Amino acid sequence: MPDISVVIPTHNRLETLQHVIPSLLAQTLAPQKYEILVADSLSSDGTAEYLTSQKGDGPRVRHLPGAYTGRAAARNAGINAARGEVVLFNDADIIASPNLLEVHAACHRRAERIAIVGLEVQVRDLHDYRRKRDHSELRNPLHKPTRSKLSWLYFLTGNASVRRAHLLAAGSFDESFTGYGHEDLELGYRLEKWGVTIGYEPRAVSYHLQDVPHEDQVEKMKLAGKSTVRFYRKHPHFSVMARLGMTPVSLGLHGLLTRAPWLLGYFDRRAGNSAFARNLLQQYYYVSGIKAALGEKS
Repeated sequence: MPDISVVIPTHNRLETLQHVIPSLLAQTLAPQKYEILVADSLSSDGTAEYLTSQKGDGPRVRHLPGAYTGRAAARNAGINAARGEVVLFNDADIIASPNLLEVHAACHRRAERIAIVGLEVQVRDLHDYRRKRDHSELRNPLHKPTRSKLSWLYFLTGNASVRRAHLLAAGSFDESFTGYGHEDLELGYRLEKWGVTIGYEPRAVSYHLQDVPHEDQVEKMKLAGKSTVRFYRKHPHFSVMARLGMTPVSLGLHGLLTRAPWLLGYFDRRAGNSAFARNLLQQYYYVSGIKAALGEKS
């Protein structure tokens, strides 16, 4: 039986999956110690044929096709099918460093009741990936390398591992999160409440291959805002409301901007060249999603 089961949800992501799978097949961890499970939401881009061609003589690549309702359901299918003691969550656009699985496995040998979140480096394209792979000073990590523990707010399942028994005991992913965002944070919240420590391991490096246009990111932020309300309705605690930015202050500032369309227009015109303007607008539309969901019935 393998030590680690890598679970990857996907839907029509063959373009990036073709770089992800080889990176997982070329791990320093012995091939017999891990398996790769691709929970495929009925892709129509040749994903099934590609995965068949990648089975080879290495670790078993298992294709799990199904009519999943979202990433939470796809990941749960992977958890249920996993044979490894530890489940490592990866995504179809996240390239693994060669020792990713070896580092995760070592962390779980040192501690029992722990989840591990690695360093997920954001890259725009394959050229940017190679630059940041070869030059660590360019990676711009979210957390300081000296940090050892994280809160549930950073339980991001593009590079995170948990013992399968603990996932099942905590209830796995909530499949009612069918839109974009927060199904991973909500599971992290339950794991933490159940007594699992969320650790940070900067030596477990992966590279998130994405370059989302500002307009698409705006739509994602609206959906994330709606997911925030679902999260809060399930766990109506002040810490959830505060950490997810669902506060009277953020709602009030959103109202001020809404009443100043000329100011929104100014930031919108600058979004192409200003990171500050892009971030401000994305947060504005995130709160727009929150307000839209608050107007809906629970």
